[in-house]
Amino acid sequence: MTQLSVNINKIATLRNARGGNTPNVCQVALDCERFGAQGITVHPRPDERHIRYADVWDLRSILKTEFNIEGYPSPEFIKLVKSVKPHQVTLVPDPPEAITSSAGWDTVRNLQFLKEVVADFQRVGIRVSIFVDTNPINIEYAAQTGTDRVELYTEPFAAQYAQDREKAIAPFVEAARLAKKIGLGLNAGHDLNLENLAYFHTRIPWLEEVSIGHALISDALYFGLEDTIKRYKKQLE
Repeated sequence: MTQLSVNINKIATLRNARGGNTPNVCQVALDCERFGAQGITVHPRPDERHIRYADVWDLRSILKTEFNIEGYPSPEFIKLVKSVKPHQVTLVPDPPEAITSSAGWDTVRNLQFLKEVVADFQRVGIRVSIFVDTNPINIEYAAQTGTDRVELYTEPFAAQYAQDREKAIAPFVEAARLAKKIGLGLNAGHDLNLENLAYFHTRIPWLEEVSIGHALISDALYFGLEDTIKRYKKQLE
């Protein structure tokens, strides 16, 4: 079964808007686990505008499910991740000022850099996933880095889904088949939601993990966190 990892960045954004510790990021993460999430994802950025480095340490000591830290592999990020030792690190090519992830890696241009970073994390027992688009060249070169998995950047699928879902999914199915053929584990994330997730999963049932934050937390405002997590897990059955 495909695992659901809940990205809790938006909880931290809400907390930081007023200072203090409401909502409590750690408590929400534990609640997500209690309600059935199989993992927790965070994306600490250099300006700590949502998840703070201190949150990462606090979460590591209490989480019982898989912990996934995503981010750009700057020296500070690498040091944090190697110290915390999560189950998985997801490498994204975001510059520090980016609002959200908006592209996959150019793995051809960044091959040597990614090779070194992947090996660095794997030496301390951390599974590595690289954020990529559906370009087969980027997937093939991702494999050359030695990464364990790739995460498909799914915003283009989500943007086109309502107009033509067959056309939207086609390049992702091909990319997923290629990843499977060359031995890469497969994750997916970005703008997956209750409208498009089941279809995406039906067409690519060998997905190992989806990471969902913005849509899930937004839906929780209407359905409540427990019911929302159950609804997302149902899409993955």
